[in-house]
Amino acid sequence: MVLPRSLATAASKPGATSGAARVTLLPLIAAVYLMVSGGPFGLEDIVSKAGYAGAILILLVTPLIWALPAALMVAELSSALPEEGGFYVWAFRSMGPFWGFQEAWLSLVGSIFDMAIYPTLFVGYLGHFAPSLTAGGRGIAIGVAMIAVSAAWNVAGAKTVGGSGFVMTMLLLAPFAVLAAYAGFHRETTAALPVPLHNVDILGGILVAMWNYMGWDNASTIAGEVDRPQRTYPLAMAGAVTLVTLSYVVPVGAVALTGLDANRWSTGGWADVSRAILPPGFGSQALAVAITVGGILGAVGSLNALTMSLSRLPAVMAEDGFLPKVLARRHSKTGAPWVAIVFCAAAWALCLTFSFTKLIVLDVLLTGLSILLEFASLVALRIREPELPRPYRVPGGMAGAIGLGILPLALLVLTVIRNDAEPLGPINALEFGAILVALGVVFYFFGNRFRKAGRI
Repeated sequence: MVLPRSLATAASKPGATSGAARVTLLPLIAAVYLMVSGGPFGLEDIVSKAGYAGAILILLVTPLIWALPAALMVAELSSALPEEGGFYVWAFRSMGPFWGFQEAWLSLVGSIFDMAIYPTLFVGYLGHFAPSLTAGGRGIAIGVAMIAVSAAWNVAGAKTVGGSGFVMTMLLLAPFAVLAAYAGFHRETTAALPVPLHNVDILGGILVAMWNYMGWDNASTIAGEVDRPQRTYPLAMAGAVTLVTLSYVVPVGAVALTGLDANRWSTGGWADVSRAILPPGFGSQALAVAITVGGILGAVGSLNALTMSLSRLPAVMAEDGFLPKVLARRHSKTGAPWVAIVFCAAAWALCLTFSFTKLIVLDVLLTGLSILLEFASLVALRIREPELPRPYRVPGGMAGAIGLGILPLALLVLTVIRNDAEPLGPINALEFGAILVALGVVFYFFGNRFRKAGRI
């Protein structure tokens, strides 16, 4: 019988990277930032759906009821179980193989839609700047090439991805610092009445905000490659939550002061916003170019960091016997699971034809369910292993651990209401998501039979 990774020690794990360079605090903060955010890109739809006041309120409240609970949960579980495979290991160890498989299934299926968002944003920002480059089928080809480059980059190892992510984060945020500073000093001084929104969709704005604040758990899957994970993870979570929230609220709030019509915002439109605010002689075109480059860097950086995270799931599941053993093969020098990386990249490329909104709807639904399972893992592990060393512990005892997941659950219910109205061909997004969830149960029983028979 295959010994589950969740019951093995870190030193004895197959594929442990004891001889490889490890990810330290600042690169981990950058990796978490890119996994969750990748910059203010994607916020444009919140402003167009909810207006400035609504957008700022959503961006301030969502981290309190969605991001902060998830970050606290990740901080405790990652410091208690710093093993490669992260949230899959948490669910497996606390609730058994069935729920471990479901956690991994929901995360992997959700990732198919999530990972298509970043090439879509990449092509969108490039198209705003130079429409001819993405016309026709060239946009899809660019997206496929972007995924291929990210896969190759990840084969070089987690340390390389983390270090490059730190540089990308600084570069992509720089033009927004310039835009916010200019907007703050050139605020609207007249008391003009705001223009009414053309398409008010508060739930749609919340849905986009949830996506922009989602992904804290993704950093947990590389715990086996992080330096001093018990200390590093809680610090990284605190730093990343602060950085994400500030990088969202500050530029949107600064632009709001200028009185720019909220209806002028659209997906991929930060460059257009900068052109509308800065006069031509003040470098508006140069800043638009810088923001476009930042959007490209943000999309590349997020795709890169998430490839590092999500490719570890099929590799760890293969080592546990749930997936074919070939997916567990690692690069001899970097330790990267190169077969799993290639497999995931091929799956992600399949959804590049979906629209931005449809990708977010399916991603938030599936990944949101996996996050709820992680909150359940937090409680179950407290019950099953109360003496397990926890360098960081969510305050409030058992009541605090249970209460942590209540607000995220309420917010996910709102998304279910919104998803029920989102068409997706002959069925809606909620029905399609339910089918994908049910397939996870079916595949578990087939995979478990093969696992017990030792046939994979």
